[in-house]
Amino acid sequence: QIQLVESGGGQVQPGGSIRLSCLSSRNITTIYNMGWYRQPPGKPRELVAAIRSHGYQAYANSVKGRATISRDNAKNTVNLQLDSLKIEDTAVYFCNADLGRGPQTWGQGTQVTVSS
Repeated sequence: QIQLVESGGGQVQPGGSIRLSCLSSRNITTIYNMGWYRQPPGKPRELVAAIRSHGYQAYANSVKGRATISRDNAKNTVNLQLDSLKIEDTAVYFCNADLGRGPQTWGQGTQVTVSS
């Protein structure tokens, strides 16, 4: 069973940046797809960015040009850099691991609040 632990959340001013990290208990090179999702207050969870084991990346339109997802295989970590933060980026951010079969695994989430 995979365990995911997110870190890096906090309160940031509009226009600022934040870097979130997701530590996996499993070797991430064996995980088909890892992603970052977010759930704004009162809204459903949505994909922010995802990266596959072979490197393919995908981004939500709302963060394109502002977000970078990356893998550090040596540290079994997937990072999300989010720049030019907006109020609407406020959400709980979740890490996700998809083996391509069976149930997906979620982290406990980390809160990101963008406010002045």
